[in-house]
Amino acid sequence: MPKSQFIDPVQVRKSGKIIFKDIPVNQYDKTIEEEKVNYSKEQLVGIYHDMALIRQFETMLNLIKIRGEYHGIEYNHPGPAHLSIGQESAAVGMAFHLGAKDFIFGSHRSHGEILAKGMSAISKMSDDDLMEMMENFFDGTILRIVSKNHTGDTKSLARRFLVYGTLAEIFARETGFNKGLGGSMHAFFTPLGVYPNNAIVGGSGDIAVGAALYKKVNQKEGIVVANIGDAAMACGPVWEGLAFASMDQFQQLWEGAYKGGLPIIFNIMNNQYGMGGQTCGETMGYDMAARIGAGVNRDGLHAERVDGYNPLAVIDAYKRKMKVLKEKKGPVLLDVLTYRYSGHSPSDASSYRSKEEIEAWEAQDCIASYGKELIKAGIAQQEELNAIEFDIVELMKYSMTLAIDEDVSPRMDLVKHPELIGDMMFSNESMDKMEDRKVEVNHPMEENPRVQQIAKKERFAFDKDGKPFSKIKQYQLRDGLFEAIIDRFYKDPTLVAYGEENRDWGGAFAVYRGLTEALPYQRLFNSPISEASIIGTSIGYAMCGGRVIPEIMYCDFLGRCGDEVFNQLPKWQAMSGNVIKMPVVIRVSVGSKYGAQHSQDWSSLVAHIPGLKVCFPATPYDAKGLMNTALQGTDPVVFFESQRIYDVGEQFHQGGVPETYYEIPLGEPDVKKKGDDVTILSVGATLYRALEAAHELEEKYGMSAEVIDARTIVPFDFEPIIASLKKTGRILLTSDANERGSFLKDMAQKITELAFDELDAPPVVVGSRNWITPAYELEEFFFPCKEWMLDAIHEKMVPLKGHVVKNNFTNAEMIRRGKLGV
Repeated sequence: MPKSQFIDPVQVRKSGKIIFKDIPVNQYDKTIEEEKVNYSKEQLVGIYHDMALIRQFETMLNLIKIRGEYHGIEYNHPGPAHLSIGQESAAVGMAFHLGAKDFIFGSHRSHGEILAKGMSAISKMSDDDLMEMMENFFDGTILRIVSKNHTGDTKSLARRFLVYGTLAEIFARETGFNKGLGGSMHAFFTPLGVYPNNAIVGGSGDIAVGAALYKKVNQKEGIVVANIGDAAMACGPVWEGLAFASMDQFQQLWEGAYKGGLPIIFNIMNNQYGMGGQTCGETMGYDMAARIGAGVNRDGLHAERVDGYNPLAVIDAYKRKMKVLKEKKGPVLLDVLTYRYSGHSPSDASSYRSKEEIEAWEAQDCIASYGKELIKAGIAQQEELNAIEFDIVELMKYSMTLAIDEDVSPRMDLVKHPELIGDMMFSNESMDKMEDRKVEVNHPMEENPRVQQIAKKERFAFDKDGKPFSKIKQYQLRDGLFEAIIDRFYKDPTLVAYGEENRDWGGAFAVYRGLTEALPYQRLFNSPISEASIIGTSIGYAMCGGRVIPEIMYCDFLGRCGDEVFNQLPKWQAMSGNVIKMPVVIRVSVGSKYGAQHSQDWSSLVAHIPGLKVCFPATPYDAKGLMNTALQGTDPVVFFESQRIYDVGEQFHQGGVPETYYEIPLGEPDVKKKGDDVTILSVGATLYRALEAAHELEEKYGMSAEVIDARTIVPFDFEPIIASLKKTGRILLTSDANERGSFLKDMAQKITELAFDELDAPPVVVGSRNWITPAYELEEFFFPCKEWMLDAIHEKMVPLKGHVVKNNFTNAEMIRRGKLGV
């Protein structure tokens, strides 16, 4: 426990100095002649083959891009082709010791890593396992294509499978590894341990850490490699991933089999350029990227620079560093020096470097020099190497011919099946647990002090006479969330939760109070104050097979993890061709009282992004039921919670909040008050202000309002709204989100289209002002309140007899605000 980690002022105030460990640079100096005793001929020649395979694969892509043909086979490929020609030895060396249970993540320039890791895994798998993998993947679709007329052994068939599947993916074919939805920059193949490659520079820097966390928490075999470029060392996700991976708690607070560092190698493919910038001497200040390790942890990340132009040097480094990981002393940082002859993409070629520099590196080409050493050491003859290269060219011609054949390798037919991609956005599965094994908990649930405390509470806010129970006696919204979450922890052994202040304190808003007693450290822990790594690691954890609840303490902090929430989390299920699932439930607290940077409702931003489900319950009954549903699913859910109502009791579900498990389907709005004259649709905590307005409408103006709580905004069923409008003919939509760009506007547009004939007035949106959020004392002028709703109804829908307008909702005022941008 952190309280036991006494920080002694006497010790920490002593004078001294920090001494860094030496960082080895290009220490490997053995020849193939000297290494013959450590490798078989098959292995040494296999290294040459894999490097030549990568070179020819990317040469083919380059020729297609610049000439439109390869060996007379014509094809126009309009998509990207970020090549790694020149880096082959770094990729093959990285992959040499890795099997299918070792996972690699990469970047937009990862064709070589896919092929190297794939070939390495294939070499280590039995024929039976290979056939089972190929037969089961997409029901054997790729296998049926590549097995036709094949006469070789199982491993040569698997090589065909790997090359064709990768190329078909690059060409956006439905027969590709990800059904053509990943493409060149995102291609991957999980059965061989090749996990998503990322078009966002540095994007794998925190996702890969989540994969290592998954392996550690669930005691899985293998290591994780995050392949990132040298220029990516300027990116936030990489630094935040390093910080998360290096947390002291892994060594000092986690216990038993879980004690020790994460099994991850940050592999910097240091080709010395990023886009058009030269990292060493121009855009970075590290001189050698290995230097970075010194500043991250006491072990300096076991950092080392390795000559990536020599595959045996990389293989040697991996052998040593994998031993470090086996001893649970990770993470590790490797700076693998390499060079790419091609530009960032074929379009920029060599506009930012000299012809002399490229020729100097080509003169030491990794494949040519390694081939000469093989011959010199008597391992192979030139004719043997020529035969390997000829065979590879034939394989490329064969694979390309199949991959461009519209009959053999069609693209998704969105003419005949226009909803195909839409059907792949969500998995929509229901799973009690992601893995069937015993859960690790500290005690039976009924012995938990919070569970016992909640059992004594009143599950409905009012007594039989309609009098409210005291706050302390009421079962509150935070209790509903707690019951759903602790229930899932006792069902799903893979479930973990983490974020800022999650352990010991019970979370910033006491939802987790009681979980600390129930769960061992590896299932509930504090993370760095690093929202990008909180969400990024959750993505990696989930895509490898786990379920996770990351918490973003304030909605405003979504900006700190924008790429992870908007560009990573929503996309990998569909981009994988539905190979992977993403059971991530992000808890996001929407604030008030804390001013401009802590009190914003950004649910509209999240709802705008395809691939995310979005919940925003406002009652204890709904909070528990929706959280149960979210945690039962296999899709990413952003779960908004308002700080205004954590302590509210259940006022609507007459039986009170059930003690037993129940689910509320996502997308179903709920009528909280019936009415006949106007419909009020609310999102989040504005429900209670909408009810205030409804009661005043009824008591003061004789107007009956039907109040509907959206509960979720993605998905959303409009049919109950249309049914309500058939009675009322008018609708007001309200939430705490800023009025401009609010998702309520999208809802209002759809309602107008769907129920135009039912409307007696245009839908009216009442959101927060388009200002910064002011101090708590001024919030009544910023957030929607009952007076605003009444004024809007009076001005926009139907005059309320005797009503005195306090706020200006006239057309002239709307025009004025629009001109000013406020």
